[in-house]
Order: sequence, then structure tokens, then C-alpha cells
Amino acid sequence: MATTTYKILGQSAPAATTSTDLYTVPASTEAIISTVTIANRAASAATYRISVSVNGAALANEQYVVYDAAIAANDTVALSLGITLDATDKLRVYASNANLSFNAFGTEIA
Repeated sequence: MATTTYKILGQSAPAATTSTDLYTVPASTEAIISTVTIANRAASAATYRISVSVNGAALANEQYVVYDAAIAANDTVALSLGITLDATDKLRVYASNANLSFNAFGTEIA
């Protein structure tokens, strides 16, 4: 019988303009990303990107679910996504500056 675990799947404050793995689905596991939050810790606006890659493939245009979305200064955005992932799939994030924090919440099924 499958085991379902609800948890924080990933947390990151990535370097500016660098695609960063926020979460990689473990082997023999599936996952559902229910919510991703983005917090802008700075007094100036920024932009962010979110992408999903099958089997950890290299970054490609078709993987983006959010691209250069704006986030206001000192603001937080919560995205309810319901993204389903298979083993070794990756959720990646990107920030226009080093002042954004990303959190992914969801479920692992093993």
C-alpha cells in the first residue's frame, strides 16, 4: 500500500539570475506540488520563474509554468498549482535578484 506524506518539499533563497532546483522527486516516489510561495524580502520589486522538468531534463522553454512574473517590494505570492510529478522530475525556480525566498508544499506518495 502506498504511503502518503504531506510536507515541505523544498525551500530556497537562490542566487540572482540562477536557475535552482527547489525540489527533486525521490526514486520510486510520486509527488503533488500543492502550493508554492514566493516572498520578496527587499524594498524593491523583482521577477521570478518556475519550471518543471521531466526526469530532471536540462532547462528548456516548454518547462516554464511561470515566466518573469512580477512580485512587489516586501510582498508574498502564493500559487496553488496542483502539479503532479513522477520520480526524478524537478521543480526549479529563478529570481531576478537574491532577495526572493521560495517554498514548495505538497505530498509525496511512495
